[in-house]
Amino acid sequence: MKDRGQMEPIVERVVAQAIDSHAAQLRSEIVRRVMDELEAGLATTGSTSDMGTDLARAVAEIQLGTSQREILAALLDTCARYAARVALFVVKSGHASGWQGRGFVQNDRLKDFSLDATAPAVGRAIQDRVIVNAPSAEVDSHFLEEFGTPASGATRFLPLVLKDKVAALVYADGGTDAAGKLDAGALELLVLSTSAWLEVNSLRKQAHKEPAAEPVESRPAAAPQASPAYNDPFASHAPGHAWAAVATAEASAPAAAAVPPTAFEAQHAVTETPPAVVETEAAPADLYPLPMAQSEPVAATEPTTPAASDVSPEDQEVHRKAHRFARLLVDEIKLYNQAQVSEGRKNKDLYDRLKEAVEKSRTTYQKRYGNTVAASANYFQDEVVRSLAEDDISIMGANFRR
Repeated sequence: MKDRGQMEPIVERVVAQAIDSHAAQLRSEIVRRVMDELEAGLATTGSTSDMGTDLARAVAEIQLGTSQREILAALLDTCARYAARVALFVVKSGHASGWQGRGFVQNDRLKDFSLDATAPAVGRAIQDRVIVNAPSAEVDSHFLEEFGTPASGATRFLPLVLKDKVAALVYADGGTDAAGKLDAGALELLVLSTSAWLEVNSLRKQAHKEPAAEPVESRPAAAPQASPAYNDPFASHAPGHAWAAVATAEASAPAAAAVPPTAFEAQHAVTETPPAVVETEAAPADLYPLPMAQSEPVAATEPTTPAASDVSPEDQEVHRKAHRFARLLVDEIKLYNQAQVSEGRKNKDLYDRLKEAVEKSRTTYQKRYGNTVAASANYFQDEVVRSLAEDDISIMGANFRR
């Protein structure tokens, strides 16, 4: 047993390094598979390549998230491009409780709205783990009364499946305007991509956890696990309507509730945890707006942002995200225009060859960060010169915008 106790920390470190080293490969594999699906779909529908490019960019934006909250917010933001109204409901213990929405007259009213899980469309999506396209008659009537019935009468529920369980539902419809958009294929792709990226992101964070220092023989017997440890992004999300049951559990098990574990520890502890502790771990501060841990580590490869003493942490975060988004846009230009990039560098007329792609991406960047504190640092322009022209502005040519 002593030999095992000495070896286990070494094995854990090796496994952590291996998982982390393959994270980038996993991300690339997700993007590759998404692009394969897009190309197959475009071949059968005859859609333009712009649609595929926009969807690929949306997937990449989701993968820019460094925390579970950022990933889920990006999911809603990108889904809102393909549906007039979208909302995310967290599924816990048979209840579906609202987190955030996009496109509703009052998005904040969705927060903690309890969706009727017995409604036919909602029940099928949760129990059968399938995408449900249903008429409004099969949707929670209270939800439609509160937020309005879609003009087309069509609704869509897409389950966000993590470790073979429905962790959340994404609701989408065409809105109360008859001309509202609802692209079912795009929504399905974005939700599937988010599920995959959440699992990759969870494995990366799990790999960085420090191994336990205590010897193996001193630990309680471990409960059997069918799969690797996994961080539930909705572990700390406890709907308001569940508090009565929580209060009862606390009264019946005061000893267990005296030292509650964190949300992630309660859901995925290696040692056995009394059921009462799992039920009582949530605290009011954990409810909203976060359905997951409040803070998570940032990858060491993040771009450097201004560190001046007069720049607030919030502004530095905006700078960091703007830099990363600029890098994403320019990397995308390189990916789809490899031949033009090579020829442009040789002939020093790179901008003339890539003008349309560069200006389209510049517009995208300006829409997102042109009116923020990051506008003072022209990250997009700098990234174009650094990445496309390899830090030699003369390669861009005389017509490049300085």
